[in-house]
Amino acid sequence: MATPSAPPEAFTRAVAGLRAAAPRPEILLEEIAAPQRLAAYAFAVSATVLRDGDEVASGRLILLHEPAGHDSWRGDLRLVTLVTVELESDMAGDPLLPAVAWTWLTDALDQHDAAYTAIGGTITQTASTRFGELAGPVPTADLEVRASWTPTSQDTSAHLLGWCAMLASTVGLPPPGVTSLSERHRVG
Repeated sequence: MATPSAPPEAFTRAVAGLRAAAPRPEILLEEIAAPQRLAAYAFAVSATVLRDGDEVASGRLILLHEPAGHDSWRGDLRLVTLVTVELESDMAGDPLLPAVAWTWLTDALDQHDAAYTAIGGTITQTASTRFGELAGPVPTADLEVRASWTPTSQDTSAHLLGWCAMLASTVGLPPPGVTSLSERHRVG
């Protein structure tokens, strides 16, 4: 798709909202190249979630804009995400995990008053056992969240904060300002 030289105001306001939101310190955001064939205009950020200095999750949030709107989006803006989290191996087989992971997203958006419509996605959980040169001490497990939704406002800062809250939930970070019991035990 050919992109005109000046982006529409709706897109520039939505990008400004994503840039203005400040997540908690354990979540590092970086602007990245956005896919160019999904919509007339696109913007993307990546996130790295740290716990005790180690990367425990990563994700991408992509803002798409079609000035004429898109029927399946029910609007002219769309947010698309992919989040990958390494899990503790005992969680990998939990049959309730996909439903819980989906509520991490919807609850986080709702708690940040990030109004949306046309939300959909998939949750995938995998377990891997490594052999030979890749052998590890324990099986590894991953959770993948793929989702998209249409913000009902051009102010996307609440959506970015909700997305970051979902990232924090996937790795079990306590709410901001709350010290986890394991951290409290190490300090004392």
